[in-house]
Amino acid sequence: MPTAPSKRKASNGSPSSSSGASEHVNGTKGTNGSSSTKKAKTTKSSSRSSNTSDPLRRPHPLHEVGEQNGVILRQFYPAEMSTARVMAYINGDLPTPMDVLNRTIEETASQIAQVDLPDKGSPVVHWFKSDLRVHDNRGLRQASTLAQENSAPLIGLYIVSPQDWEAHNTAPVRVDLVLRTLSVLKDDLARLNIPLWIETVEDRKQVPSRITELMDKWNARHLFANLEYEPDEVRRETKLLRLCASQGKALTVVHDTCAVPPGELTSGSGKQYAIYTPWYRAFKQHIHDNEEVIDLVDAPEKQLDSVRKEIPKELFSSKIPEAPEGKRLTNDEKTRFRELWPAGENEATSRLEQFCEHRMAEYADKRDIPSAGATSALSPYLATGAISARTIIHTASDRASASSLDKGNNGFRVWVSEVAWRDFYKHVLVGWPHIAMNKPFKPEYANIHWADEDADAKLKAWTQGRTGYPFIDAAMRQLLHEGWMHNRSRMVVASFLSKDLLIDWRRGEQWFMRHLVDGDVASNIGGWGFSASVGVDPQPYFRVFNPYRQSERFDPDGEYIRQWVPELADIEDNKFIHEPYGNGDAADKARKAGYPEPIVDHKKAREAALTVYKRALGRE
Repeated sequence: MPTAPSKRKASNGSPSSSSGASEHVNGTKGTNGSSSTKKAKTTKSSSRSSNTSDPLRRPHPLHEVGEQNGVILRQFYPAEMSTARVMAYINGDLPTPMDVLNRTIEETASQIAQVDLPDKGSPVVHWFKSDLRVHDNRGLRQASTLAQENSAPLIGLYIVSPQDWEAHNTAPVRVDLVLRTLSVLKDDLARLNIPLWIETVEDRKQVPSRITELMDKWNARHLFANLEYEPDEVRRETKLLRLCASQGKALTVVHDTCAVPPGELTSGSGKQYAIYTPWYRAFKQHIHDNEEVIDLVDAPEKQLDSVRKEIPKELFSSKIPEAPEGKRLTNDEKTRFRELWPAGENEATSRLEQFCEHRMAEYADKRDIPSAGATSALSPYLATGAISARTIIHTASDRASASSLDKGNNGFRVWVSEVAWRDFYKHVLVGWPHIAMNKPFKPEYANIHWADEDADAKLKAWTQGRTGYPFIDAAMRQLLHEGWMHNRSRMVVASFLSKDLLIDWRRGEQWFMRHLVDGDVASNIGGWGFSASVGVDPQPYFRVFNPYRQSERFDPDGEYIRQWVPELADIEDNKFIHEPYGNGDAADKARKAGYPEPIVDHKKAREAALTVYKRALGRE
């Protein structure tokens, strides 16, 4: 349930429903951190933490490995948690961040109920985060409705937190898209007489207090925000909620990101689903039984000129900041990425319409072929919140003339089921938050001893697309050039890194976040968990993608390979382009063009991976 003033009239949109130990959260914003200029803590400090009397606060025995490889960013977070602490979360002995937030909502409800309604001298504030749009934005619509009903101004707010971007490995291409989307959103809101104030807060721990300071400056008592589900974000919302309640302010957090909010879908035993297929059946049934959950809400109504005059003029002149140091694109990258990924809600809507009109019907047949261009490429716009999952479902249902998610053509049904994975992974993240703390969903897989020999050199070859496996290299080069990669390619390269190269999957997950324009914590961790066999709903550990067979099956004519690996363009026989060093003539051409030989033998690598995984599970 949301925190909401008891005097508020009904409004459009569906509302939703920090404290806790500071733990490492990879790829999420948060409040548990220190200055970005602070150097990583040393192994000595890690050893001190291992001597604590609380067994649940002792780090994992292999915690130093993650720190040495740069996976655990100690300048922001403590050492990797132990398996005992993970099990305490799983067994309910430790409350999840969402448990704490929900409890805080209940504890502060009476204080919030005493907050007076806004008036012409007390604006309502909507805090934008990953919801950079004006249409079908539930938190924004609730804020607008409250403001309209009480003749109060509405102000938009966005906080830029460079430390969050640094701590969470946010890709420069994604930062650039966010900033450009803010520019579009600012103009869209201005046409509605709504300002968007954008401010940079250097110390990530100070974001909640700075928001309340701005509310004091504007004489605002009501704040709305759509809930983000990563652990740090939930803890930050909890801290802000307590701060607001103690100061006589009302914070309303709203479920908006998912079509069906986390916690709504449980099995017959009352537990959350950890397997996609039964979860998706429940997802479809829930929408069928509660159609209002995917109802769209309108954009805010235009504020009257008389109301606009009550807003300080400087709030309309806020500037879009430049990307912080370390998150900036080169001029060539700016040109390329901005052509590939135009910003804003209108662009997202246009792409959705084009997909539904021209590609959705054939999606089921072509979705796994990277060269086919069969996907919607909407993931960057979902990640920034330039479009909602509800809008996607509604639009696709209309274009397919589908009365439910089980109706319509096969392309529509399969595509919606793929879009729903995004919701599924967010539900999992809420139920098992340790997966965003550099821990596998299945704790026993934290004991895998990843290869040390030549690991850095092999990782470098993988990142550069120089492994000698054409399909792998094509995918990795696509990522570097476009800031995006086809989903089939993501699965194959992740399996290759973790099982063929036996490199810690978290290093690959981190690399993706540092380069993906659509980097999403839940989906990225979920995908890597599947491919590395350490996550929720995984492929069995003994299933190892054969990169040659994957190439032959999903790039039969070698179009994908020839596009991204031009060294192999002269190999005319499609039979040999997938494994050029398996044929004399093809090998000569590949070698002359400077294409590397395979860095590992797949058959031997598979056997080695099975041994390592069995040993970690105690099955050897």
